[in-house]
Amino acid sequence: MRSVTYSMSVSLDGYIVGPDGDFDWTAPDEEVFRFATDEIREVGVHLLGRRLYETMLYWETADQDPSLDDSMLEWAAIWKPLPKVVFSTTLSAVQGNARLASGGLAEEIERLRAEPGDGNIAIGGAALAAEAAALGLIDEYRAMVYPVLVGGGIPFFPQRERRVDLELVETRTFSSRVVHLRYRVAR
Repeated sequence: MRSVTYSMSVSLDGYIVGPDGDFDWTAPDEEVFRFATDEIREVGVHLLGRRLYETMLYWETADQDPSLDDSMLEWAAIWKPLPKVVFSTTLSAVQGNARLASGGLAEEIERLRAEPGDGNIAIGGAALAAEAAALGLIDEYRAMVYPVLVGGGIPFFPQRERRVDLELVETRTFSSRVVHLRYRVAR
């Protein structure tokens, strides 16, 4: 069965976006970018909320940007054909290899898990991940912890009313002092 993973960059104080809406502190160096590229290769379908979908739209045409280096072109070549499911109540259409979700999150994940296919089901975006977490649908949490305190904003971990035990699967410290943490939900 396909795993559901939630992976985002996060400040040490637990935010994916700062109080001013800024996330420039998440700009990866070459080593972290290579790791992220390798991680996205493991994804079979990506679930996104509207805000993250709109942020990632750049990558649908990034291969036409003459200023991109080879590693960014490689990322674009992986991201562009990746199937994406967008959860939005305000969008009427999406671009590229994306489709609007037709049902609820639990139903969509159940359907995707039942389909044959390789790769994880990745969730991006705090609101969508919070909903999946509340429903107990996340199998792994992957955090790229940046050495910065932003003081508020959108939290990586939603406020929870229940305890979730985790098992550490992997850690890696990069030369930029970014730390990757990968945890599996203990079931």
